[in-house]
Amino acid sequence: MQPFAFSRPGSVADALLDHEADPNAAYVAGGTTLIDLAKLNVVHPQALVDLNRTGLDRIEPLAGGGLKIGGLVRNSDLARHPRVRADYPVLAEAILAGASAQLRNMATTGGNLLQRTRCPYFRDNVSACNKRSPGSGCAALDGHNRSHAILGGSTRCIATHPSDLSVGLAVLDAQVLVQGNGGERAIPFAEFHRLPGDTPEIESALEPGEIITAVVLPASPAGARSWYLKVRDRESYAFALASAAVLIVPAADGRSLREARIALGGVATKPWRAREAETLLACVPANEANFRAAAEAALREAQPRRHNAFKVELARRVIVRALTLVAAGQPPVRTT
Repeated sequence: MQPFAFSRPGSVADALLDHEADPNAAYVAGGTTLIDLAKLNVVHPQALVDLNRTGLDRIEPLAGGGLKIGGLVRNSDLARHPRVRADYPVLAEAILAGASAQLRNMATTGGNLLQRTRCPYFRDNVSACNKRSPGSGCAALDGHNRSHAILGGSTRCIATHPSDLSVGLAVLDAQVLVQGNGGERAIPFAEFHRLPGDTPEIESALEPGEIITAVVLPASPAGARSWYLKVRDRESYAFALASAAVLIVPAADGRSLREARIALGGVATKPWRAREAETLLACVPANEANFRAAAEAALREAQPRRHNAFKVELARRVIVRALTLVAAGQPPVRTT
């Protein structure tokens, strides 16, 4: 057991003060990542600031049709919220595709965005890992890297980002609201997670002490259809080998696309928007040939390693299947 100090502030302002009093403190909400890593001796929090009494657990409609999701909203509550299921089904599907019901009952929106990688070299507390111990090297580069990233990696790190929810938020053009001692600011979701580059230990755009207070979803485009498709080694309770969140807006003729968005999970070091593929799908017929061309573009910059080259073709097929089913209005609906 690692001894640690513990505080339970009643507001965001008090939580910021508690953190300011001990800059090495860690925030905790559901604890589904932090406590796990502490048990593995990967992280060693000397102080914990519990956010559960800060009032960030509400889902609120916004003028203009958007939605504000508090940073402490539990994954299970978010997935079954009527507005989410009606207007943002890709988000509900992504949440329900991840983890078990017990974990979804604990895990929070903000915590899910900050979920740490499942890379075994990061979690074993023995292997070289620049994310855990900067400058120590990356054992995954030449090790067993079947689960690792083929997009967005660097010579320092190829660990995948594990969050399903984040892939859904990426395709919805969400914004992340954060609050620190300097006030509140909004971060576009595409800029929230950082590529590893030379500093894989810096995983997000959060400044020290900042708290994720909410995620804001813009109004869903009129006529939009969306879905989340996840491929994994087993049907339940497994992390993605490749996943795709897709959103399309059909054209007036019903056979073409006015707009398409694609975000990928399981294949990149952060939730990955396939921008080039999206450009190819603007104002074109919704057919297999165009979907395949978009999938090729989405994986054009892939850099597979020895054990994960299969992910290139797998991700292409996931994109094509997701787009095909959504364009046909036939994606299955997950209810639990």
